[in-house]
Amino acid sequence: MSDTASEELEEMSAEEKAMMEEWESMADEGDDGDGAGGDDLDAILDDGGGTRILNQDEIDSLLGFDGDDMEGGNNAGVMALINSAMVNYERLPMLDIVFDRLVRLMSTSLRNLTSDNVEVSLDQVSTVRFGDYMNSIPLPAMLSVFKAEEWDDHGLLVTDSALIYSIVDVLLGGRKGTAAVRVEGRPYTTIESKLVEKMVGVSLADLSSAFDPLSPVSFNLDRMETNPRFATITQSGNACVLARLRVDMGDRGGRMEVLIPYATLEPIRELLLQMFMGEKFGRDSIWESHLTEELYKTDVQLQAILGETTLPLGEMLNWKVGSHIMLPTRTEDHLELRCGHFPMFTGPVGQKQDKIAVQIDDYIEPEEDEDN
Repeated sequence: MSDTASEELEEMSAEEKAMMEEWESMADEGDDGDGAGGDDLDAILDDGGGTRILNQDEIDSLLGFDGDDMEGGNNAGVMALINSAMVNYERLPMLDIVFDRLVRLMSTSLRNLTSDNVEVSLDQVSTVRFGDYMNSIPLPAMLSVFKAEEWDDHGLLVTDSALIYSIVDVLLGGRKGTAAVRVEGRPYTTIESKLVEKMVGVSLADLSSAFDPLSPVSFNLDRMETNPRFATITQSGNACVLARLRVDMGDRGGRMEVLIPYATLEPIRELLLQMFMGEKFGRDSIWESHLTEELYKTDVQLQAILGETTLPLGEMLNWKVGSHIMLPTRTEDHLELRCGHFPMFTGPVGQKQDKIAVQIDDYIEPEEDEDN
């Protein structure tokens, strides 16, 4: 090895030693300042040539527990992998059409209810786990549990505090252009609950009308709760469809959220899988008509069994042309007509134009196979 090469190796080793000493000093400073039980959790990753320290923000970002991402609903890292197994609402394309109809119907109904200019908009349709959503509801809020009568299951309609005070202010004659007065820290009064219940009833009627083109269903209000613990309608790990609606009445307004578990939508799952209204699955009327016409033209051979008897093989070997075989069938007995090995019809035997004829009287039901 040349002197130049050996000098370069010595220089590289010296640089690596200096880098290692620098990383070790940084690690020692981190241990002295924070300690094992410090507020920030530090992780040391070995990448072969040295060590690197991750602070708490980087760890949260890696695991997907970043506060900003969680609030926005855009999970990353490990949380994205965990939630990837959840059913995506986009697999039910007709839900977009249903909620679009709901927005248009609610805009008209709430205008008639409040005699004010009401604008309803659809912010987002997403899939959430029931337990995660219940833990994220900002309180105080009004949780309306409704039942789908035809599907025999429940859903949830959540009205936030801003919309509650806005609708109360509008229905009780509040002035336009002024923000609704919000009184926090107290339960909702009976008058407020009744006014919100009236708005919820109108919204549920519109939701029923939105589903009518797919499947007629009646959504009836079951109860109203203010504590999410008492509004449990399914298991916390079950997937649900969440539609976030924004209701604006001039300078006032709030949010309304419709939560429907996938178990509730299961009876009409095949209808929700359609890409457009009236789509047919696996059926083609033109092909069905053609197949029916061709089946009518098919020739089927029927065999009339004049009689059956059991004889020894030795007697059959002695048969000759002109031998007589005596069958147990009588003239008044009904003969059996078979298609292949399958009995089809029975009927009396007769004669027509010097030929034996059979009149079909009864149809023989096919026997079910024991294996099936």
